[in-house]
Amino acid sequence: MPHLLIAGKLHPSGEALLEDLKTQGVTIDYVEEVSEESYAGLIHKADAMVIRTQPLSALSIAKAERLKVVSRHGVGYDSVDVSALNERQIGLTIVGDVNSISVAEHAMMQLLAAAKRVLSADHSVREPSGWNWRNRLEQREISGKNLLIIGFGRIGRHLARMATGFGMTIRAYDPYLFENGWPEGNVAPVATLDEGLEWADCISIHIPKSDTPLIGAREFAKMKDGVIISNTARGGVLCEKAFGDALSNGKVGAAGIDVFDHEPPSEPLPYFTNDNVVLSPHIAGLTNECGERMAISAIENALNFLNGTIDPNLVVNRQISMSKSIPA
Repeated sequence: MPHLLIAGKLHPSGEALLEDLKTQGVTIDYVEEVSEESYAGLIHKADAMVIRTQPLSALSIAKAERLKVVSRHGVGYDSVDVSALNERQIGLTIVGDVNSISVAEHAMMQLLAAAKRVLSADHSVREPSGWNWRNRLEQREISGKNLLIIGFGRIGRHLARMATGFGMTIRAYDPYLFENGWPEGNVAPVATLDEGLEWADCISIHIPKSDTPLIGAREFAKMKDGVIISNTARGGVLCEKAFGDALSNGKVGAAGIDVFDHEPPSEPLPYFTNDNVVLSPHIAGLTNECGERMAISAIENALNFLNGTIDPNLVVNRQISMSKSIPA
């Protein structure tokens, strides 16, 4: 029977599944702390690993003498050294479509909260002299506004459906879909990012992280003054310095930010004191319902990879050999 390493706190339903697996003879190391150091002394024993958001570096992978699969508790894997996994013929799996609704809801919340200036409104009631803030008319409507969705996968499409209910005009930027077949529906594509940035009143970001930020000083300069931005994608997609500058000079009117270059941030960023920015600790996909689905799926993916029944669509590095599979 396999030995599992669980790196990161799981939903209680996931913990219950682990207890059931123990009765079947599966052995488990469960480390709730989210850091690479916390599991470093255990990875050498693991046949399979379930990992949350902490890094998995080449150094740790080199210690994983028995490891055959890493199962991500989520859909992103920018903190995992995929090249090092490939060199060792270790599989990498993701949970598939279990969090798209949760993330889309969070993005919709950020757009609304930013437009309605909820932090300023809240403070105006709690502070004795703040009530007259209401007369400054800082709140904005989103109905009839232009929404650019950057990345038009499952999350982006759910968001488009939600935003349609608020009467927004929606376009999307997704170069892969633009070249390979745009999905049916009422959301029109933009051919270039610049075209979309110049058109948008609101922008929501839903693309993977790359080597350089997609949105930097040049891209902010293309935007309308007072634009509203939501980022639930990954830290590094939006240049934090350029974002802070754009917020200070009024190019960005308000924003919702769920992801950061360093998580948790090593020090407060300049815009942390700005009431026009709604912040959250990378929780867009961490509703109770989604947490349950991710925990169970991540455990099942690890076991299914080992016994050779994994859905190939959930394997990131499909080119690797699955010949090391052992009965789960």
